[in-house]
Amino acid sequence: MDTFSTANLTAEMLSSLVDASAAINAAGGLDETLAAITRAAAAVMRAEGASAILLDPVRGRQVFRAAVGDRAEQLVGVEYAEGAGISGKVLRTGQAVIVHDVRREKAYYRGIDERMAHVTRSLIAAPLTHAGRRIGVVEALNPLGRQRFAEADLELCRVFANLAAIAAANAELHDRLARENRGLKRAMKAPAELVGDGPALREVKDLIARVAGSEASVLILGETGTGKELAARAIHAGSPRRDGPFIPVNCAALPEALLESELFGHEAGAFTGAAGRRAGYFELASGGTIFLDEIAEASADTQVKLLRVLEDRQTVRVGGTHPVACDVRVIAATNRDLGAETAGGRFRSDLYYRLNVFPIRMPALRERREDIPHLARHLARRLAAELNVPAPELSDAAVGALCGYDFPGNVRELENLLERACLLCRRPGEGGEVVILPEHLPPGLARRAEAARAGAPPNALADAERAMV
Repeated sequence: MDTFSTANLTAEMLSSLVDASAAINAAGGLDETLAAITRAAAAVMRAEGASAILLDPVRGRQVFRAAVGDRAEQLVGVEYAEGAGISGKVLRTGQAVIVHDVRREKAYYRGIDERMAHVTRSLIAAPLTHAGRRIGVVEALNPLGRQRFAEADLELCRVFANLAAIAAANAELHDRLARENRGLKRAMKAPAELVGDGPALREVKDLIARVAGSEASVLILGETGTGKELAARAIHAGSPRRDGPFIPVNCAALPEALLESELFGHEAGAFTGAAGRRAGYFELASGGTIFLDEIAEASADTQVKLLRVLEDRQTVRVGGTHPVACDVRVIAATNRDLGAETAGGRFRSDLYYRLNVFPIRMPALRERREDIPHLARHLARRLAAELNVPAPELSDAAVGALCGYDFPGNVRELENLLERACLLCRRPGEGGEVVILPEHLPPGLARRAEAARAGAPPNALADAERAMV
């Protein structure tokens, strides 16, 4: 636990620290807290300006997150290498420093002054350290009414930095929990699994087991309704990111302008209706997995930005200029032939190669008829629980009808017709055993079952018998 002493501070210094601490802790999220920290730092240290620099360990960069003073608004968002400058030295050593004349300091990074057209004479800096983790640096520049900072200011700066670090860490945790809460609400779904043990699905499960533990991008191919999202969830559940969020995004369900905002977030005022800053799905999925369903429907502009995310591991909010780091695994899916889409110029080849690191093809339900009996009974039990009705059995005739059907809508179609059957197979007030019969299925399936009983063509009856066995 971080400790610090106030024994050498005057009553005036202690009073200013109390006021500063109250102002900082009254702030809410991280950005608001960092802005309060810089204002308090300038007041406590009696300086012309101050800045809060956070370390982005994912990208190995230091980023100015808040600043007050001359041209402060131009400084926010500027970034540089993790070890550069006096702040890099402070992060490396964990020690507060005073630099009386920056022109004589070799470590001083002059690029900031040159970019801001600003003159820094002297500065004082201290690390923001919490629970043994150095999260950034707070700096105060150019003391007011004095030529240089006094040595007594060093202890004051160190104590202030410890107070600020606690507030910044708490605000960072608050923001992370808020993102996770949004992510969990977005990802919340009843537990589901890939049900079946036929050869086609066993091959899919084997591929999932092989790729889950890696960080490789996965492209899941297959017809609509084959369970591509279930496969993506299985990959996430078997990965080291399993405790992080899983964020599914249907790229076909959102207009182009809205999709970009949803994926990458937006700043306040970025467009009509953008009243405040909002994190995008890539930020919400930090530490976890984002699933981009129907990726072939993404526009050319969105494809460019997705490629940039995959290459640079950072996003830029709509209406923003500063990059936001994102530690996310990407799983994409499509029901189109993405290779043909790429060859036809309708999908970017560089993005295709980035996504197609490990392709998995989901078989259509007609390609794994042997799984239909077990899958149908599993779905019927689950749907009955969701509908708050008794779990039904499936008659042999109903199973035979299901096994002989081609299911152009695949598992999703099977699920929909079983939901209807669960409601039809029992009338209110009836007791006894509940059984799904052929008449509870759509007419086409019921006729198929009747044909099977009356002497169906050998191939149809053989299909049904083989699936039931």
